[in-house]
Amino acid sequence: MRIISGKYKGRRINPPKNLPVRPTTDMSKESLFNILNNYFNFSELRVLDLFAGTGNISYEFASRGSGPITSVDGDFGCVTFIKKTAREFDFDITAIKSDVYKFLEKSKASYDIIFADPPYGMEQKDFERIVNLVFENELLEEDGMMIIEHSKHTPIDHMVNFSFAKHYGGSVFTFFEFANDTEEDVTDEEDEFDS
Repeated sequence: MRIISGKYKGRRINPPKNLPVRPTTDMSKESLFNILNNYFNFSELRVLDLFAGTGNISYEFASRGSGPITSVDGDFGCVTFIKKTAREFDFDITAIKSDVYKFLEKSKASYDIIFADPPYGMEQKDFERIVNLVFENELLEEDGMMIIEHSKHTPIDHMVNFSFAKHYGGSVFTFFEFANDTEEDVTDEEDEFDS
């Protein structure tokens, strides 16, 4: 796993082999950040990384100057590894061991970007619950964006505040933001490579 851009571009991070994760591929990650680059100046963005796993996405934001970043995962090993890596790189990342849904129910903070990468095999209603909790509890800033990575077999483009989706092989990044009438409709764009 490597950091693809920012201050630590090219640096490799080697998580333990026994973590229960499915990291976002470098190619998909690069495409995601190319999209976000059109919307945000990464400096000092407040980021929430849900189902953070190895911290792959959190490190990418931190390398670009974002922070504070909150990384939430239910696995003790993942959280321990993120804390260790954040110390090594002096990243502004706080790793929290918590059930993601309990965290979303209790959180009082708001974020510029919320990224969620749940297990692909999770039930449809659980993906939908993430979207509902974020917007019901006002966790996203008005000009912010939420991205959920999921399988193409779990469509969530019917949910409130859906903006657009990008397909990469069997994976999809679905973007949510508050309604903006000037937004171009880029729904269902598909890229030509597999993740």
